[in-house]
Amino acid sequence: MTLGRISLVVCIVLLALAPLTLSPFRLGLLAKYLCFAIVAVGIALAWGQGGMLTLGQGVFFGLGGYAMAMYLKLKEAGSAGLPDFMVWSGVEQLPALWKPFGNPVFALAAVVLLPGLVAFLLGLLVFRQRVRGAYFAILSQALAAAFVILLVGQQGLTGGTNGMTNFTQFFGLDLTDPNGQRAVYAVAAVVLGVTFLVAKLLVRSRFGRLLVAVRDGEDRVRFLGYDPAVVKTITFTISAVMAGLAGALFVPIVGIISPALLGIVPSLELLVGVAVGGRFVLAGAIAGAIAVNYAKTLFSEDFAEGWLYLQGGLFVLVLVFAPKGLAGVVESVRYRLSSRKQTPTGSGSGSAPVEVTA
Repeated sequence: MTLGRISLVVCIVLLALAPLTLSPFRLGLLAKYLCFAIVAVGIALAWGQGGMLTLGQGVFFGLGGYAMAMYLKLKEAGSAGLPDFMVWSGVEQLPALWKPFGNPVFALAAVVLLPGLVAFLLGLLVFRQRVRGAYFAILSQALAAAFVILLVGQQGLTGGTNGMTNFTQFFGLDLTDPNGQRAVYAVAAVVLGVTFLVAKLLVRSRFGRLLVAVRDGEDRVRFLGYDPAVVKTITFTISAVMAGLAGALFVPIVGIISPALLGIVPSLELLVGVAVGGRFVLAGAIAGAIAVNYAKTLFSEDFAEGWLYLQGGLFVLVLVFAPKGLAGVVESVRYRLSSRKQTPTGSGSGSAPVEVTA
């Protein structure tokens, strides 16, 4: 059994037992980590399989989150009311931008289409100009910074620095009731599973092989008659949609969405989880995202400031000494052990490259 299958079985068992063993508070934390794991699948797809180091996934996470938050706020305010933060900000009439989000179908569509559209347009503009590597990473990071500035400056529309909070209902579920919280957790777990399966099928398809070819030799793929810009744009769009879905689930689970959750630092933290788990292995990226965020919760209580430096140092160490992450280390050890068992005593054997399956 491969590392990916073992991780998948373990994750399914743990996720199924969590509602039976964890308190509502701990279950809420795990549900939050699952949202980050959904983003991690998209990052592993774009970065690990496609070679696109994206440092701005917080933008797409925020677009999905704010789209869902707008619907929930309008639902709680009723047909004649205004969201609470608008009342506090002195807004007297519902802005025209908000009105379509009163429709649940429109809001759900916006959760998927809005991040996907932004990523698609950005991909067309960037990849057509053959921007890649560090330049693409810096550009995506600048996009995240600009998005935060935009949100902070629109107090009447977005809640400004404080964002939106105090969500009590989610499509008929009472978010203050433990049963409602368990139901939202189940939704997050199912979405994570579907996201993982979609990414897995994509990686194993002909498109997935083409994506890896673009990562390893973009110019060679172009000479073979394929357009790398199209392949990268499609992948980047899919990863953005996954981040948007995670942001939409994050809102009812955590009960808040604000610019502080979407900027450069949160985007880097998502990247650290994927790097630690293994960006070439989808299951490893999920495990890394959950583990790193759990460690952040655990250690930040005692090392509130020092944890950021520890997290950055961990990212650098992984990239330098274990570029395939913990999943790559485990797979390499398994390969060496199996090679020793298959090689007769005293016979020489050359080392072969380690192939890490997604």
